[in-house]
Amino acid sequence: MVGKRPHDSKARLLDAALFVIRAQGYAGTTIDDICHRAGVTKGSFFHHFKSKEQLALSAVNHFATATDEMFAAAAFHELSDPLERVFGYVDLRAEMLTGDLADYTCLLGTMVQETYATHPEIRAACNEALSSHVASLTTDLEAARKRYVPRAAWSAESVGLFIQTVLQGSFIFAKSRDSPKVARENLDHLRRYLTCLFQPSETANREKP
Repeated sequence: MVGKRPHDSKARLLDAALFVIRAQGYAGTTIDDICHRAGVTKGSFFHHFKSKEQLALSAVNHFATATDEMFAAAAFHELSDPLERVFGYVDLRAEMLTGDLADYTCLLGTMVQETYATHPEIRAACNEALSSHVASLTTDLEAARKRYVPRAAWSAESVGLFIQTVLQGSFIFAKSRDSPKVARENLDHLRRYLTCLFQPSETANREKP
């Protein structure tokens, strides 16, 4: 049933998976690592999951549900201007760059880089969750396009994909440099780009023949 809280030990395992996989990667994470982080036994693990892959698939849904609920409740949705809501989303992503790297980097991006060729079910689950998040941005992006640059040749979905590409690439550099500084700078650049993108321009926004 939607909204029903999972069994406590199952919820702890899923929460542990979100942290450990983001910190160590899917291949580098063992069932023992997850059980240790969750404070449960391996017997409890196998009561809820048949394998690490099954846990990973459940973790994708757990992560997507939690992030969807968080973004849906964000204050920027109250803004009347759709472009301001887009900027509000970008600003919120910048505000989230605190704590451990495993607290703010993306489970989906982490796993899909490792598993796209070896675990097609995980890849497909990550793609579905990422695409769903892009779709949630597309409504505001399309409303902003119609208001500010109705003759623009680009699609709202393509801009949503670009925003997520900047975020995922920023997480990689944050990991490589062990610092969120580069991610914050990239989001500043993203904000500047979006400002330019939504400026009416006779040449930049002319429909293609």
